[in-house]
Amino acid sequence: MARASKAMRFFFFNASALILVGIWLTGFEKVHWFAYAVPVFFLFAAASGICPGMIMAQKLFGKD
Repeated sequence: MARASKAMRFFFFNASALILVGIWLTGFEKVHWFAYAVPVFFLFAAASGICPGMIMAQKLFGKD
């Protein structure tokens, strides 16, 4: 299983924070619940180093 590098984890954290700021500025009650899925997955990847998207991409396209 592939682990995300520190740079990737930092990217996931920052992207999640920016998406959540956008949701906050729009208004939590106005945003569909599905919009929260991406920042939650990014936070999971940043905290654990396990990125399901990277794993699926490696399975589909092979390792570099």
